[in-house]
Amino acid sequence: MKKLFYPALFHKAEEGGFWISFPDIPECLTQGEDMEQAYEMAVDALGLALTCREKEQQPFPDVSDPTMITPEPDSFLVVIEFDMLAYKKRTGSRAVKKTLSIPEWLNEAAVAMDLNFSQILQEALIAKIQS
Repeated sequence: MKKLFYPALFHKAEEGGFWISFPDIPECLTQGEDMEQAYEMAVDALGLALTCREKEQQPFPDVSDPTMITPEPDSFLVVIEFDMLAYKKRTGSRAVKKTLSIPEWLNEAAVAMDLNFSQILQEALIAKIQS
């Protein structure tokens, strides 16, 4: 999956920092104490919202044209870059056991070379997903 770019509105909070909303994903809200933290929190909130939609087999919302969004006073528009694969790597690292079959000769050759089967499978799957 390629990177996604969703517009977000950064609203200045009365107590300082920002609260963030997404015009295309109304349920997606977050906050941060400064610009850096607000952006990081926006990426995480977007990731949570999109992965929930993915698990529920709901389509991702269409992305609004940022030039068509007019921020309210005391707010400004920021386009959030989101990489689903990177997000899943960072947040979904729970190991899942898989049983598979390979030819005996291949197993013997790999064991003789002291290869790590899990690592090789992970690398091959990542390469396949990214292609």
